[in-house]
Amino acid sequence: MMNGRVVLERFPAGGPRGSWPAEEFARARRSEGQRAEVVMDLATDAFLVIVRGQGVGECAAA
Repeated sequence: MMNGRVVLERFPAGGPRGSWPAEEFARARRSEGQRAEVVMDLATDAFLVIVRGQGVGECAAA
C-alpha cells in the first residue's frame, strides 16, 4: 500500500481501440463491493485499478 492506495491490477495504456480492460476490471470489482477506480500512471504508461484507504487484507476480504 502506498499513499493510502492499493493497486489491484495494472493494464498497459496501448490496448486495442475500443477496448477498456481497466474500466471493465474496476466495474467488476465495484459490483463485488470494492471502491475501485482507474488512474493513469504516467511514469509507466499504464492504467492502474486502485482502492483508496484500505489495507491489503481489507481488499481481499471485500
